[in-house]
Amino acid sequence: MTISLTPLPYPADALEPHISRRTLELHHGAHHQDYVDKTNKAIAGTDLAEADLNAIVKAAKDNAKLFNPASQAWNHGFYWNSLTPETSEPGAALRKAIDRDFGSLDALKEKLQEAAVGHFGSGWAWLLADGDKLSVTSTHDAHSPFSEGKGNPLLTIDVWEHAYYLDVQNKRPAYVKAVLDNCLNWLFASENFDRGSAWSYPAEIQQSAFNLESAK
Repeated sequence: MTISLTPLPYPADALEPHISRRTLELHHGAHHQDYVDKTNKAIAGTDLAEADLNAIVKAAKDNAKLFNPASQAWNHGFYWNSLTPETSEPGAALRKAIDRDFGSLDALKEKLQEAAVGHFGSGWAWLLADGDKLSVTSTHDAHSPFSEGKGNPLLTIDVWEHAYYLDVQNKRPAYVKAVLDNCLNWLFASENFDRGSAWSYPAEIQQSAFNLESAK
């Protein structure tokens, strides 16, 4: 199996002005593509050559040369789906869990802001579920709750500098706030919560009105 670059689930300019077309084209078409290419090169001729990316990430935990690009490919595929240009709200089950574990959606966003802005260096901020219990965490570099087997990721915010530097330079808090207020895909989070198991890369991408319009 050759690992593929998952397409963006919306046009590259759909998240403007919060994330620019230039940033998405570079982030997706260069950074994510490079992780995919390096993963395919590393698995060629090995026992993992026919494995899917979820299995590769799990198998590569002690092999940094494979783990880093494979896990970054998975993380980025998950990140694109964590964002949306469309207004969304958590589903009923997820909303109930948010209210129980954080008090409110606004309180959860504050925790995500703290995790994303306060993370030192490159990494990711995550909303995750362990069973029905929700929590917020951050991970360094290519690591994720999925790769570490520490819960079911529901949403993520990429806080590597390449996710925002072209748009806001070193002002990570401005990027994080824009994502939290305007771009998080709560429908995707709800699907992950309701399913109760890890998202699979490449997952089927639902065709939104944005996809359909861009395909015309």
